[in-house]
Amino acid sequence: MTPRYPAISLAALLVPALLLASLMLGDQHVDIAALLKGEATAEARIIVLDLRLPRALMALLAGMALGIAGTIAQAVMRNPLAEPGILGINAGAAFAGSIVIVGFTGLSVTVLPWAGFAGATMMAAAVFLLSWRKGTSSARIVLIGIGLGAFASAGTSVMIAFANISDVQRLMIWLAGSIYDANWDKIRLLLAWLIVPIALVCLFYRQIDLIRFGDDVAASLGQRVNLVRAGMILLCTAISGATVTVAGLIGFVGLIAPHLARRMVGPGHALLIPASALVGGLLLMAADLVGRTIIAPVQLPAGIVTALIGAPFLAYLLWGRRHVPA
Repeated sequence: MTPRYPAISLAALLVPALLLASLMLGDQHVDIAALLKGEATAEARIIVLDLRLPRALMALLAGMALGIAGTIAQAVMRNPLAEPGILGINAGAAFAGSIVIVGFTGLSVTVLPWAGFAGATMMAAAVFLLSWRKGTSSARIVLIGIGLGAFASAGTSVMIAFANISDVQRLMIWLAGSIYDANWDKIRLLLAWLIVPIALVCLFYRQIDLIRFGDDVAASLGQRVNLVRAGMILLCTAISGATVTVAGLIGFVGLIAPHLARRMVGPGHALLIPASALVGGLLLMAADLVGRTIIAPVQLPAGIVTALIGAPFLAYLLWGRRHVPA
């Protein structure tokens, strides 16, 4: 057994520890021991079972999805700074979600993931088609993704400028990346959306291993590079699109999680995918816990906390690569 495995075992043990802390801590402390013994008040049971437990599980599930999506993006783009946002996927999902929130306030919450997936899919398709030049390249996909992502973000800004103030407030909280309104229905909905694409990613981990070595190497080993890249981008779109529509724009988790997981288990995706999911879930659970306790009763959206962590981490990665040729 290599020395990397104790690290991921320790990370796995942190999940129940963070879950317990998320249930106990907040603007009102809850005695979990009394709850388990059936001695807690009705108010404490409501706080834990209807508010804090769904919120913690939503953070865990959304963080796991973002970690996996970031792993796919970094492998397919062969860029350690890549995440779903760099492909414009998050911006496309956010724009579509904004249309639903601002323009169709009476629609059921179940429509939002469909809209987000549609926006993310259209953005991914546009990026892929515009980058096609008798095949695709990582550099073209990144550049076009950044441009189209900026265009979608501008569209969201226009909607904010002309929408009703109540809709704008709701939209801004969602765009900041908050899971404060998590509930059991949203958890079931997100889980249903994620099962198939995540299962497919795990099933085709060998293809991801191949494509990260470069197009020429992968093609020489028999891989249909453009088909695999398109398929992986589609899976990344499905995962991140569904997550954005439920949890909002939570940045940097998809960037940080694969790097930390790679330190634990190495570059092979058989272990890297589940390790990235675990680290991503821990990051978002911790960010949500910090956001709702550090200045309680005021709550910071989890997306703001991850940005405060992610910006220095990005600077660290850029500093470490300062001597790498462009």
